[in-house]
Amino acid sequence: MEKSMPRILIIDDDVEACETMVSLVTRLAYHADMAHTRQMGLRLAQNSNYDVVFLDVFLPDGNGLEILPSLLAQDDPPEVIILTGKGNPNGAELAIQGGVWDYLLKPTSIRDITLTLNRALKYRTEKKGHIAPAAPAMQGVIGSCPEIRASISLTAKAARSDTNVLISGETGTGKELFAGIIHKNSGRSLGNFVVVDCTALTESLVESTLFGHKKGSFTGAQFDRQGLINAADGGTLFLDEVGEMPLSIQKVFLRVLQEKQFRPVGAVKEQISNFRLIAATNRNLDDMVAKGLFRNDLLFRINTMRIHLPPLRQRTGDIAELATVRGGQLCEKFGLEHKKFGDDFIPTLNEYNWPGNVRELFNILERAVIDAGGESTLYAMHLPRSLRIQVAKAQISKLTGREVIEETHGEMHPLVQTVGQKIFEDIFDSSLLPLKEFKNTAEKIYLGELIRQCDGNMHEIMHVSGLSRSHFYALLKKYHLSL
Repeated sequence: MEKSMPRILIIDDDVEACETMVSLVTRLAYHADMAHTRQMGLRLAQNSNYDVVFLDVFLPDGNGLEILPSLLAQDDPPEVIILTGKGNPNGAELAIQGGVWDYLLKPTSIRDITLTLNRALKYRTEKKGHIAPAAPAMQGVIGSCPEIRASISLTAKAARSDTNVLISGETGTGKELFAGIIHKNSGRSLGNFVVVDCTALTESLVESTLFGHKKGSFTGAQFDRQGLINAADGGTLFLDEVGEMPLSIQKVFLRVLQEKQFRPVGAVKEQISNFRLIAATNRNLDDMVAKGLFRNDLLFRINTMRIHLPPLRQRTGDIAELATVRGGQLCEKFGLEHKKFGDDFIPTLNEYNWPGNVRELFNILERAVIDAGGESTLYAMHLPRSLRIQVAKAQISKLTGREVIEETHGEMHPLVQTVGQKIFEDIFDSSLLPLKEFKNTAEKIYLGELIRQCDGNMHEIMHVSGLSRSHFYALLKKYHLSL
């Protein structure tokens, strides 16, 4: 069977450099395509099966690194080689963190391009020659957007190894869930998965909690107690929010991590615990090291492999699926018929910024399901008023520009005097909505802001809006709003 020709894509806005690389790749007997914008390059990559992609960082339509998750989330992702300028020292770090094969500094010699390309192709050939291991069971993980798929791929690799793992991400992104998945799909699945909440470790009890103690070793020690490190022997020790671990215990724990030996409080002999460490944090540990708040040597030990979980606001494409699955689970939990979503429900969720991430979404969905009770459809009105207010304010800001003021005859006029004009300026900068849909959207936004500014005071609402009470209530019903 004839071996297929490697396919290479160069994404670079420097036309001359692009053409030079295409010429080089062609002379090496490989197929080459080029693109000069991020959007065009991503479209080509998604429509063709490339072996290697050269990706420039600075492109006319944005940062090239931002399409890395989409490139690496493909079924057969290419090896990505980043092209970064010498004036961008952070480019290499960001590239490697993003999971690329290598990076090259521009301008790049033909020799360096050739060596890096051939190494990437050799690696790819060897990788394809191995039978892909079975994917781990990702029970509880919902979503398929590129950002979360990249995290899932790293989780699968972590499950097949026994190395230390650091999971980073904001509160509520599912760090403990992913740690549990690594444990359940690892060779230690029959052992214990022991969770240590570092935020709850107090200076006085931390050693006793981690290492255990002997009876009579201190006041109140009325019996022997097994520590969490000993409980994790043969299994996994999960340090949740490791950035909160007191500095005083970090040095002690570092030795335990290196030697896998510890001494319970009040004991003479040391004990051995063969545990695998997974740590999680919502803080920037590198910054903490620089400020002297976290030990550098400990960070080296726990950061053998890092998995970053994206915040929900960066994976809004998964919100509908998350809401559907969790909504169904909640209805079964409360003995309710499964509910449909009104036309405004998911769009409202998509517009919220989700500071509490997936955990906050699930809590809000539970409140909405309970609020709806026996009703068959969930509408935006079933969501908390605070969420709807924030979404309404964000929509108004998007349409009008929150701080926009207009200068006329040398005078600066308040935003309220230019709202109408600014709405239409922004509308003409994007695809037009049908007139009826735009009117309804504007009317709904106005009502939400009217209620917010008047703090639900009916007399004030009537005065400001000029509406009659009956007309106002009719509009509330039309848009599923409430005071």
